[in-house]
Amino acid sequence: MTQSFKRYIVAGLVCSLVAATGCKKDFLDTVPDNITTLDNVFTNRVMSEQWLARIYSRIPDPWNQPYTTQWTAMTDEADYTWLALSMNNGALTPDGSAGYWNAYYEAIRQSGIFLKNIDKNEEMLGLPNGAELVRQYKGEARFLRAYYYFQLMKIYGPVVLLGEEPGDVTTDYQIPRSSWDECSGYVVSEMEKAKADVPEVHVTGGGAPDLVQTGRITKGVISAVQSQVLLFSASPLYNGNTDMADFKNPDGKPLLNSTFDKEKWKKAADAAKAVIDLNKWSLYQENNDDPFLAGYYSSRNLFWNGWKQEAIWTRASSNYWSEWERHCAPRNTQGNAWNGIGVFQELVDAYRMADGKGIKDGSSAYTEEGFASGKPGFYADNTSKMYVGREPRFYAHITFNGATVPVVAKSGQTYVGYFFTGNSGKQGAPRDWPKTGYTARKNLHPNTNFNPSVSVGRPAMLIRLAEIYLNYAEALNEYQPGHGDVLLYLNKVRTRAGLPALEAGLSQDEMREHIRTERRIELSFENHRYFDVRRWKVADQPEHHQGGAFYGMNMDKGTALGDVAFHQRTVALTKSAWDRRNYFWPVPQADIDRNKQLVQFPGY
Repeated sequence: MTQSFKRYIVAGLVCSLVAATGCKKDFLDTVPDNITTLDNVFTNRVMSEQWLARIYSRIPDPWNQPYTTQWTAMTDEADYTWLALSMNNGALTPDGSAGYWNAYYEAIRQSGIFLKNIDKNEEMLGLPNGAELVRQYKGEARFLRAYYYFQLMKIYGPVVLLGEEPGDVTTDYQIPRSSWDECSGYVVSEMEKAKADVPEVHVTGGGAPDLVQTGRITKGVISAVQSQVLLFSASPLYNGNTDMADFKNPDGKPLLNSTFDKEKWKKAADAAKAVIDLNKWSLYQENNDDPFLAGYYSSRNLFWNGWKQEAIWTRASSNYWSEWERHCAPRNTQGNAWNGIGVFQELVDAYRMADGKGIKDGSSAYTEEGFASGKPGFYADNTSKMYVGREPRFYAHITFNGATVPVVAKSGQTYVGYFFTGNSGKQGAPRDWPKTGYTARKNLHPNTNFNPSVSVGRPAMLIRLAEIYLNYAEALNEYQPGHGDVLLYLNKVRTRAGLPALEAGLSQDEMREHIRTERRIELSFENHRYFDVRRWKVADQPEHHQGGAFYGMNMDKGTALGDVAFHQRTVALTKSAWDRRNYFWPVPQADIDRNKQLVQFPGY
């Protein structure tokens, strides 16, 4: 990263300030030189705050799927009809993996520049609360720098820590990777430093919570992210992993810990419990005399009604309408919907029956034989019985053949038909059909319309309390199986969703499977599954398989809703066989070539 990068960043800021002029190729040649210097950026309050906003902008948008945030389609959750992803087809190479690496390191450098220069801003320091404001901004930038390191670590494994100084063209960047433990220790420590400088909550001048500041860093946000970091560090991929002893620096230094440390699970449990004990958030729950409807509406409406009480960290802006909702909505919705985020049968089968039992656990309530009478608001007459009697979240998260239209429907349309000749089937559509016979329904607002355009505004939840409950239950089950809190907090998530509570007496292994299944369902499509199966080190196991054949219904068959020919488990997509190298992405080859101390993950 050179001085030209500095000029590039400043030019971007200048362009945002001079929209009337436009950002032309020769713009920097036509303005005074002092406008494009770092000194001017960090003596001007507005430009300094824009610099910080630019750092924030790198926070990933969880619902900007399928073209930006793509983790869902690199798992056993869903397929993006229009895209062939290199992780899935075995074509991921060091020459094609630069996107996340470069973007997050740019954000790390921008954070370092901000931290080094913001104290020069006399205009800001001259405000009545100037010193406090500068301290808060530095805390936010310090946290964000650590957060972007964590994002890199999740994708690439142990990374290069650049230190406090942002460096310049004279800096020696021949730096090896730090070990995972060194990276995670640094991230948690930096976040702890940042925590001292950010507020408990952002408030207005009158002391009320300031919703304009939604998404800004608080002490609670930092504690929640620390919980995530420590959960990763305690997990089998990073704790006691003897299978990756060949992943080491040129000097022989191991990068992943091959010695299991049970105390890491305690640290993860304590960190999650510390977030819970802040008592700032609660699970969103809706009341209804019908327990099924209470679970259904609590799960469905969480994303637009519940974020104020359950969301710990949000992203104020999200492309959920133009990307997620439009790509998930079936073709028979009002306007132009694209009907192509296809849910795999593997995830469909993970949802339990209403009695809380899994379909693979021998629930007598499950059958794939025959067709049912309709359930108003949920599915039509002649819907397959395989979709009847499922848990409430199934109907909130999955659109299946016969399901009611999830958003505003075209005139006369009441249900979704994914069979071959159906209103959202394969016939008559070159590509706007799901390969699996299902689409994602989660976070699709029922009032969403594509003609005329109607979007129900809401922030995107990055971390919510249900995740923290599951973090705590998982870590505590690994550290102290049988502790009452494991069942207590797992059941809080289950019962909110309309499932009966599990009873005491389960073994550690049984509880582990319940927790993992609950994460798979509760956090589906929220970009957890990709990382969960890797940190658990189970991506090669049949029940969690991430390679090979994935199933759905037979999209080439069916001329009516109740056609048996459509309702046959069929291979919808075959991914390349799982390979150990898929646990991490390769570092871009250009960086390997430049930095002779930087090792590639074995297998690339």
